[in-house]
Amino acid sequence: MKKIVILLFAGLSACTWSGPNKSENTKDFTIPETTINQLIDSFRIQKEIPDLGRLEKGVRHIASLWSRNDGTIDDFVMFCNKNVIKDEAKRLLFFDKVSKYLESLYGHFNKITLDLKENVDLENGPMLDTDEDFSSYAVGSHLLSDMYSNKIAFKIGLNFPYYSLTEKDNFSHSISRKEWAMVRLGDIFVSRVPAELEQAAAKSVNEADIYISSYNIMMGKILNEKGEALFPEKMVLLSHWNLRDEIKANYGNSSLGNEKQELLYRIMERIVSQEIPENVINNPKFQWAPISNKVFENGKEIPSKSEPNNRYQQIINNYKAEKAIDNFSPELNTFISRKFSGEMEISLSEVEALFDEYLRSPQLAKIGMIIKHRLGRDLRPFDIWYDGFKTRSSISPEVLNRQTVNRYPNSDAFKSDMPRILMNLGWSKDRSLFLADKITVDAARGSGHAWGAGMRGEKSHLRTRIQSAGMDYKGYNIAIHEFGHTIEQTNSLYNIDYFLLNGVPNTAFTEALAFIFQSRDLPLLGIEQKLKNQEQLKTLDAGWSLMEIMGVGLVDIRIWKWLYAHPESTAAELNIAVQNITKDVWNTYYSEIFGVKDQLILGIYSHMISNPLYLAAYSYGQIIEFQIEEHLIEKDFSSEIDRIYQQGKLTPQRWMEGAVGSKISIKPILNKIDKAIQ
Repeated sequence: MKKIVILLFAGLSACTWSGPNKSENTKDFTIPETTINQLIDSFRIQKEIPDLGRLEKGVRHIASLWSRNDGTIDDFVMFCNKNVIKDEAKRLLFFDKVSKYLESLYGHFNKITLDLKENVDLENGPMLDTDEDFSSYAVGSHLLSDMYSNKIAFKIGLNFPYYSLTEKDNFSHSISRKEWAMVRLGDIFVSRVPAELEQAAAKSVNEADIYISSYNIMMGKILNEKGEALFPEKMVLLSHWNLRDEIKANYGNSSLGNEKQELLYRIMERIVSQEIPENVINNPKFQWAPISNKVFENGKEIPSKSEPNNRYQQIINNYKAEKAIDNFSPELNTFISRKFSGEMEISLSEVEALFDEYLRSPQLAKIGMIIKHRLGRDLRPFDIWYDGFKTRSSISPEVLNRQTVNRYPNSDAFKSDMPRILMNLGWSKDRSLFLADKITVDAARGSGHAWGAGMRGEKSHLRTRIQSAGMDYKGYNIAIHEFGHTIEQTNSLYNIDYFLLNGVPNTAFTEALAFIFQSRDLPLLGIEQKLKNQEQLKTLDAGWSLMEIMGVGLVDIRIWKWLYAHPESTAAELNIAVQNITKDVWNTYYSEIFGVKDQLILGIYSHMISNPLYLAAYSYGQIIEFQIEEHLIEKDFSSEIDRIYQQGKLTPQRWMEGAVGSKISIKPILNKIDKAIQ
């Protein structure tokens, strides 16, 4: 998972830069429409204005952000007359200088944020309260307040206005890369959020992240209904990532695999419903039988209390923090619109329509029948994570763990092996050393993530969980996924022509490369197993995986829709609502395939707690991954990956057309699923 750097400062994405203190940004002051029209008319008669339409957009945009403390109406008119850049050469010079300043600001604040979060994110020993305090501090939140106060934000907005998603989609294909970069400069100052609200949002997400990163289940203490412990004594699994991956790993276990999966599934249900006993979370003292939900100490059953809706209180906290920001975002006035139309640059209606179309496709039921036949039993809800199409599913977890633990006893060992991995994927030795040099590997407290550099000269951080004995297969699999993220982050920063185009259109595009890397994890270990119909199996796996992640993405979206419809809801009420939402999504799209109704498993994803409205990016990431993989057939892998990911932050559809020659679509994967089934 790529780390969303909302804690850095609220300007890294298009719609969340901070503004002045709340008292300075009240909307009891508005620039009259008559003043705006008169000002635009005065510019219209000045022949030296090269692009009146652009200037009109700039005037209207900064008028929407101007507050009483910025000056009077006459001051606004004087500001526009004084600061409009009429000479195009000077405007370009202004752009170049601002780009350099912003790279320095982004980069250094990113580095400070990494330093402040280090003891929370990394396995650095005991965590103190002060570690949490510093990690939640949004270091740049007041910087942007100053940029409004000193009028830099208004100078930029006037001469480099904001364009809506619809306008961007309608740009001519002839627009140059520098013009795209200037559009991205216009994306920065879209809202004027009080610094204290940005700090509150950063604190809320950070607290949710800490809650999730400490949500461990002591698997050696888990009992079946016979009182037997089936898992290794020292096994500790983080929810939800490690629990899910342990389900996947046990498709290769012919003896106890299915019984283990049923226990893991029941644990997940207890977490979603908040029936999990509070004293078994991250606590090795007690034994727990999740099916009967009984807790034992020294072999004797003891009374226990359920977790008191902590999971849902984290969501409530995130919602309240974001809802407070809505009034200060005139262009994108809900968190939902900021995430989709703003950050993803794909409208919510388009996302929901695509997900609905795919989840209703008849091909999915046919894949389900194939899985049922391969398992020799009816499907269970946890089979949304069926892993039997992959080569590794025929290899026992113990064999894979031995290989990875021996090869990677610590993070330094993985770091040292990165050039070899890249050369194995086709990069030259020099290029491999260049890319690997720009990446640091850390042992994470949580499941793992990638955190990109904010400026050239700094490094991306690849983080994965490493047990005391070494990196087990789960940690390795995550590390390869995160390696893909860091290769994107390096390519789209160090090899980009304009800093303001660094990155990708949205997180789905970096997820796509992470998935592409992750699918090659076994060959990178030297395990090559050629299976009959391997290409068809890979397609079926992709189709089934996409079905799973689209469902949880819809649950995430519907949770936030419900929150906006019920703004005063409590954590207990949200708990009930989430259970109803997960059951409804399951019954609509999954119940006929699995033969069972009213399941909660789609609500287990930790992203809903610590990274809200991120899950939809995974679905788009898998669609994009599939289209890129199809494009890469019979092409040089490394050179194409470099070319594709050096396009930078275009709009999603424009980027995709440049990458593979067509827009984002589910039709290619559905067509290939049909062929694979046949």
